[in-house]
Amino acid sequence: MVGASTALELKLRGHAVTLIDRRDPGLETSYGNAGVIQAEAVEPYAFPRDWVTLCGAALGRRLDVRYQVTGLFSALPQLARYWWNSAPERHRHISRQYAWLVAGATREHQRFISLANAEDLIQRKGLRLLYRSNKILDTALADAERLHTDYGISFAALDSAALTAAEPGLHKRLAGALHWLESWSVSDPGTLVARYVQHFQRVGGSLLRGDADSLMQNVDGTWQVATEAGQLQSRQVVIALGPWAGRCIRSLGYRMPLFVKRGYHQHFSGGSSLNLPSIDAEMGYVLAPQVRGMRLTTGAEIARIGAPPRLQQLRGAEIAARELLSLGQPVEATPWLGYRPCSADMKPVIGPAPRHKGLWFNFGHGHQGFTLGPVSATLLADLMEGIAPNANVLAFAPSRF
Repeated sequence: MVGASTALELKLRGHAVTLIDRRDPGLETSYGNAGVIQAEAVEPYAFPRDWVTLCGAALGRRLDVRYQVTGLFSALPQLARYWWNSAPERHRHISRQYAWLVAGATREHQRFISLANAEDLIQRKGLRLLYRSNKILDTALADAERLHTDYGISFAALDSAALTAAEPGLHKRLAGALHWLESWSVSDPGTLVARYVQHFQRVGGSLLRGDADSLMQNVDGTWQVATEAGQLQSRQVVIALGPWAGRCIRSLGYRMPLFVKRGYHQHFSGGSSLNLPSIDAEMGYVLAPQVRGMRLTTGAEIARIGAPPRLQQLRGAEIAARELLSLGQPVEATPWLGYRPCSADMKPVIGPAPRHKGLWFNFGHGHQGFTLGPVSATLLADLMEGIAPNANVLAFAPSRF
């Protein structure tokens, strides 16, 4: 989503743009998410700081966070910085910067949705967080009031009866729900990315298969990369490689506190459905009605790229989900596995590379690359064109590291 949006935005501004991918667009990270454009996600996910949560995660007793030992140790320096940045005052400061991007998310998506004839994929009815206990629901509603006061985010509270009426497919009576009203959902996230790229091509953009690991700077300052059409050269290049950005920039001499969180999903058909994407907030997974069936997505797993899949987190989420509704049968024989590109200060990396002319970064969006792709593209395009954006650009600048 981030790379496709960046290519489309630059092309719409009249630049000659080639989008290079190793696969067809929309088949990696942006394919596998819950398909929600989260207008309420004004505060990035903080590292847990209470001992109950930390101990539960360490012992593998939580569904929202799991880890593989090799992945945990390889990411320890970044995770330590993530924990430090998640202290309440630092997190509030980061959230104020982050919220500026989120505020433009639906606006910038709408621009692309209209151009790409993608209205058939979009539902504008919000996102629900389901709660099993009254105590945790009350805490969530109090926090929602704070977000409404601080950021103007609209929500509705549903008690047990109202939730049952809104989602008759639920066969377990829950305490209630928090309904974020301004978020949008997408019935096929990968297809939305593909539609953006199709419009990019319609307006004259080029799409090529290529290998980002071949990127290098020539002695005259231009850049070149190997593609199926041969070596491609340009004066400007944008790295928007999501979870693979860290490997690419390391080859150019950059060391940033980046790490990945893995996630799994599987579709189910023949069971009950939900009217809206819903998060089982106390268990840490998402149920989203999509074109392939009910998509069940997991929380985060800390693991290396390429590490063998471990399906316990997904299976635990499936057991928890079946407590709430009839899922039916799995659609895929093999669940999907993908990676979220994260930075230690929870903010994306957007702007010029500090030591290379003509090199630009747009990655590190964590859980929100699908939400923030178009607005991040607008910010980056402004910077590339020398336009002063209405944001504290230093908050996202690569030079902050």
